[in-house]
Amino acid sequence: MPTAIKFENISKQYRLGVVSTQTLSHDLNRWWKMNIRGKEDPYLKIGEVNDRAHKGESEYVWALKDINFEVQQGDVLGIIGKNGAGKSTLLKILSKVTAPTTGTIKAAGRIASLLEVGTGFHPEMTGRENIYMNGAIMGMTKAEITRRFDEIVDFSGVERYIDTPAKRYSSGMTVRLGFAIAAHLEPEILVVDEVLAVGDAEFQKKAIGKMQDVSRGEGRTVLFVSHNMGSIKSLCSKGIVLTNGSVSFVGNVEESIENYSYNFFDNSERRLIDCLKYNTTNLIIDEIKVNGFEKNIVNITEKNNVINLYIKGRNFMDMKIAVEMKIYDNNDIPLIIYSPNHNTGITTNFKAGKFEINTCLTMPMGLSHGRFYADVYVTNPLIEGYVDIIRGLVIDSEGYPTETGFVFDYSKGHGLLFLH
Repeated sequence: MPTAIKFENISKQYRLGVVSTQTLSHDLNRWWKMNIRGKEDPYLKIGEVNDRAHKGESEYVWALKDINFEVQQGDVLGIIGKNGAGKSTLLKILSKVTAPTTGTIKAAGRIASLLEVGTGFHPEMTGRENIYMNGAIMGMTKAEITRRFDEIVDFSGVERYIDTPAKRYSSGMTVRLGFAIAAHLEPEILVVDEVLAVGDAEFQKKAIGKMQDVSRGEGRTVLFVSHNMGSIKSLCSKGIVLTNGSVSFVGNVEESIENYSYNFFDNSERRLIDCLKYNTTNLIIDEIKVNGFEKNIVNITEKNNVINLYIKGRNFMDMKIAVEMKIYDNNDIPLIIYSPNHNTGITTNFKAGKFEINTCLTMPMGLSHGRFYADVYVTNPLIEGYVDIIRGLVIDSEGYPTETGFVFDYSKGHGLLFLH
């Protein structure tokens, strides 16, 4: 297959909090070196990778660094990574919203982009006018746009408001019309960045189906960014994983999701208490045990499907304290929630001093074989979060058959509830 997009040494550097260098001496030095002496930007060598979780020493950061890969015509490429990994920056450079600091992109054909809610829309224009404006920007004639107009409106489901100014649209309506325009105006390359998460479930399903038709039936290229690994897996054939602005993995979609999941979740065996993040100074956790052990990995079998969570600490004022948990599969899709907010679990009033919580979760009998991850929260439900442990608990399940999808254990005042 011919190459549709080629990224060559793409890098993007920003100076935190400012535009340009924001100092006259730096601006003059940059202009002198680049325009008079013909040398490279002297400030490109200053800076760090864009690791948003840690404070850096330099005010210059690389949002992208040395990106090199090719996308073949007809490929549906999923771009995966944490928030801040550089996914949106990469697509903005491809869509010519911003320019790279170094490198070039070669793209064969017209590019239609849906980067964020309202991108490419003029708020004072009606939906009808925005359809024609976007088509004209893509280089289409009025006759070509008119030929697809009814399909666009029908797909978007906003026919009643098509002659209403776009500023009156809700975010969902804007996304619906924006996607319909991008998908139906016959671009050779379709770029979609997470924005479908704004739409309802029905529209997301329809949009994914349309992208499949565009790629498989019409042989066009799709670049898709999403944090929903289920959508990535169902739509994409290939994937790349971005980490701190660099490509860390390229492969088929299953391998890419596995690589991302392995690196996103800390799979190392360690103490669960070491995963704590405090949101308050009124409470300190001294000890956490899972099934009697301090380690953060627990094994679930058909004969032993109970997780016992023991938490011991000190509270410096009278507090209501509860333990909540949310369990995810390997695609980062939430499966189960355990919370007093859902009429399960117990909220206890503790006087200032020491406290102990010993809570018991009965895992669902239908849990499949594999690895699962859990967030653990110590909270005053619906009021305040005291402590977060994000994806800190690793659950290894051997998998076993069941006749029911979930189990409630009201005898202990606890339970489990599937979100799906």
